[in-house]
Amino acid sequence: MGDIRQNDPGGREQDSPKPRLDVAIVGGGIIGIITALGFLHRGMHVVIYERAAKFQEIGAAIAFTGVARECMQRLNPRVLEVLGQVGQKSPQERVRYWDGFHPRTKQSAEQEESSLLFDVPERDLAFWACLRSHFLGRMADQLPKGTIQFGKQLVNYTDADGSNKVVLRFADGRTAAADVVIGCDGIHSVTRKLLLGKEHLASNPSYTHKTVFRALVPFPGAIAALGADKASDYCLHLGPDAHMISFPVNNGAMYSIFLANHDPQQWPDPYTMTATSTRQEVSSALQSWGPHVAEIIGLLPEKLIKYGVFDMADNPAPTYASGRVCVAGDAAHASSPFHGAGACMGVEDSLVLAELLEHVQSLPASSRPRSLVAALQAFSAVRIERSQWLVQSSRDMGDIYEWRYPDTGEDGAKCKAEFEWRARKIWDFDVDAMVAESKKEYEKLAASTVY
Repeated sequence: MGDIRQNDPGGREQDSPKPRLDVAIVGGGIIGIITALGFLHRGMHVVIYERAAKFQEIGAAIAFTGVARECMQRLNPRVLEVLGQVGQKSPQERVRYWDGFHPRTKQSAEQEESSLLFDVPERDLAFWACLRSHFLGRMADQLPKGTIQFGKQLVNYTDADGSNKVVLRFADGRTAAADVVIGCDGIHSVTRKLLLGKEHLASNPSYTHKTVFRALVPFPGAIAALGADKASDYCLHLGPDAHMISFPVNNGAMYSIFLANHDPQQWPDPYTMTATSTRQEVSSALQSWGPHVAEIIGLLPEKLIKYGVFDMADNPAPTYASGRVCVAGDAAHASSPFHGAGACMGVEDSLVLAELLEHVQSLPASSRPRSLVAALQAFSAVRIERSQWLVQSSRDMGDIYEWRYPDTGEDGAKCKAEFEWRARKIWDFDVDAMVAESKKEYEKLAASTVY
């Protein structure tokens, strides 16, 4: 890759004669690339191994909290710059949660305060929304040439005692070696299966009994259905067994619709999380809802993809690390999308890993294998409680929004109270304390780790 100052986007000059840490990242999605950019910023050598032949991120929307953006800035300022280029924050002062079921007229949906269940200050949520594909593509443009290798399906790895490198084996018969391996290969992570064992319950995610439909529709249609005030806002419509999140994206050129529905049945194929569907299926599921929701559904294309929502709530991973291999993001703690913070947890993971591995890189090469084990164990210890709490709480929020949570039902005040204490755990978070705790945990483990 040549001189690090040429290959590190926004990187720090490295004057130390110590060799750079050689990092393999499995998976080239959002978290994989953010992690890579954080490592490059700290002068590490990084290769991303992506199983697909090219980037395949869907064009759905994604949003990041203020905490996630703080982590991005610390990881690599260019990540936040890219998000600023493609993202959009809500112009409204409050995020509103509406009764999508009871309003019987168009006027009541737009004008009567009785249909407003509750609202929260936008400055607290502080989401910046963007299209996944736009964000991924712009971030990938920041990577030095050759950083990502496509068509690389991991099948095994060897992390042998006494070996200086972890050896990765791919389905094409080729191998690669690295000082440390970070699995960012998503909810069906091969890295997690290899790390825990394929028979381990946490090796596979579980069905949440929720399906979701995503679509981008023209913004004028959203205005006609919801009114200009609601359409320009990030808002949620709640109701029995379903809920809808919608907001403008791409600087108001398009309108993102995310519709979730409770499914009492089992998902037919746990290895295929999508199925073909139709607008009529959505319409039938919400046929008793208010007319404004019916008009929004009418904007959807006739043919849709239905996504089965899987997560790791039923069988959380007991650890995120073993030896010099770890998992992060969805590979570690795949969440349902109902808090809108699953990717944010992955960004927090990335910062902890970057800070710990930067320290390991400063050490003599001979001490790195043992130090890497301690660093990854520290990462796991610090991140596991918060990230797994998010997984369960996100499941709960899906039920709260769909009036299926016993403690809240369709009581707006109770829904608000439940939402607020959970959301505050996400947005009222001390990033400095997280990093300091990870370094303290590393020092403790480094003093006792035998490799």
